[in-house]
Amino acid sequence: MKNETIAIIGWITAVQGALGAGGRLYGDGPWGLLHQWWDIPTAGYVILFAVGAVIAVVGETGRKRAKA
Repeated sequence: MKNETIAIIGWITAVQGALGAGGRLYGDGPWGLLHQWWDIPTAGYVILFAVGAVIAVVGETGRKRAKA
């Protein structure tokens, strides 16, 4: 249960980072929910994506180890 929660939080963070960076780079403004509460620069969205991806991988790896 713990690893699944960590993986879900990681995926949500990575998606929000990707949407924010993609919207800033290819659209007229950031996409997702975070821009409604905070003004995050493009580099911040890229960092959010990277951190979220790492958290998701750690959670998925822990989940697979728990099943084995």
